[in-house]
Amino acid sequence: MRKLIFPALSYFSYWLKKEDLYSQQSPFLFSVYGGLIKFLQTCPKGDPDIEKFRNSLLEDSTEILVEDFGAGSKKVPDPRREIRKITRHSTSSPKFSLLYQYFCQLTPAEQVLELGTCMGISTRYISKATKGKLWTLEGSKEIQQVAKRYPTPEKTEFVLGNITDTLSEVLERINQLDFVLIDANHTYEGTLNSFFQCLTKVHPKSIIAIGDIHWSADMETAWEEIKANPKVRLTLDFFECGILFFDYPGPKTNLILEV
Repeated sequence: MRKLIFPALSYFSYWLKKEDLYSQQSPFLFSVYGGLIKFLQTCPKGDPDIEKFRNSLLEDSTEILVEDFGAGSKKVPDPRREIRKITRHSTSSPKFSLLYQYFCQLTPAEQVLELGTCMGISTRYISKATKGKLWTLEGSKEIQQVAKRYPTPEKTEFVLGNITDTLSEVLERINQLDFVLIDANHTYEGTLNSFFQCLTKVHPKSIIAIGDIHWSADMETAWEEIKANPKVRLTLDFFECGILFFDYPGPKTNLILEV
């Protein structure tokens, strides 16, 4: 019960602190945040083709075996889960999938990394913004098989295995990272470990997104430590995720924003 109550209390705190577009004095922030709002407004229901794929999964009652290497699911904790329930409870909404796509587009998008493929919905959104190659890492074999269903996202390499092991192997093949989505095991240790490994490959124009930053007290603690890292110059807290910039024309800034 405490696990379910925590996000509600955290959201109330977020709601009290959030700012809107017109609170932003920095031209950089006004441009980036305003661009995001416009981008979301152009397609409020998400990408039609990708949402068609999502809907097909929401109608699929097939049970699959889920291998959890992290905090697991609050609403569907059983090892055998229906595809439709995983899709309903464990995938990003159309709005936040578009948000990831938008921030990926703000980078060179040549070398893109996703930690936590899940059903492959955010993967498809990010792949549409990827100019070079997208690596997407997933720990559960049967979940990855669903994510690879037709239409398979283009320019994407699916990597299977515990991210603790596979991330370092993938990073050895990448000279730098442009965009990263960390949305995997939702633990303090796992999130920080992934962040610090990816930090070795970022450059000034890189952007890192971290999912479910208010999912638990441990995730909030990890988010606070990430915000404090000296290489991080700007953070945007959208409650369901946090966005990190490493090049910002102003003092180190942490904002709480709504979309």
